[in-house]
Amino acid sequence: MARPKPWHVDDELWAVIEPLLPKVERRTHHSGRKRLPERLVFQGILFVLHTGIAWEHLPQELGFGSGMTCWRRLAEWAEAGVWPRLHEVLLAKLRSANMLDFSRAAVDGFHIRAFKGGTKTGRSPVDRGRAGSKHHLITDATGIPLAVTLTGGNRNDVTQLIPLLEAVPPVRGKRGRPRRRPGVVLGDRGYDHDKYRRLVWNLGVKPVIARRGTEHGSGLGTQRWVVERAFAHLHWFRRLRIRWEIRDDIHEAFLTLGCALICWRRLNSSR
Repeated sequence: MARPKPWHVDDELWAVIEPLLPKVERRTHHSGRKRLPERLVFQGILFVLHTGIAWEHLPQELGFGSGMTCWRRLAEWAEAGVWPRLHEVLLAKLRSANMLDFSRAAVDGFHIRAFKGGTKTGRSPVDRGRAGSKHHLITDATGIPLAVTLTGGNRNDVTQLIPLLEAVPPVRGKRGRPRRRPGVVLGDRGYDHDKYRRLVWNLGVKPVIARRGTEHGSGLGTQRWVVERAFAHLHWFRRLRIRWEIRDDIHEAFLTLGCALICWRRLNSSR
């Protein structure tokens, strides 16, 4: 039996996503062409995310509608806040299954090219001044993405440490108050700044950050590598390796959706 394509949405995943989508009532007068089913359009979005294909080249024979239809629906659902809610729901399921470890978190940043420019881009100091963006990621102790943000390629990683911690949603899944803050946050030398250490302590989180000028081999990498693995999983989605979207909200929608899919795969791996 052939393995299902990664953009195929099974009934179990769709049961999680469908309740989060905004309901669109069809007009009784001048209703126009019938709206393409949401599930097919979502599979078209996943096809673009996985393959990196341009919207206008989305194969019509797949039955997912045109690339412009999928793009409009992605933007519509992003505006409705579907993707952060999906990520939050899946994090709650992971916590309920005792698969989320808040004892520590790891942070890192990753530069990508932005050929078309747009908002949240900047001249990259690591790419000969070309336009680029940065993905900033925080994961739990096992490498599950807790939050991701987007900035210009010229932003220093340390400036995004507090925004990343604050971007972690309140994660339910167990009785009592939702969990939002890890016990410890791990960072490499790019996050070495005493001002930000104090700000992290003010959030009730212990910063464990490598000092500049110290030798490698301190042992921090034996715990922090999980965020690098998470980036590898995130950039397995080809649409996230290069930023093609001029609109930052569209690229952020892909980013958050990618994190949610990683959570879904981790959840299924335990079954």
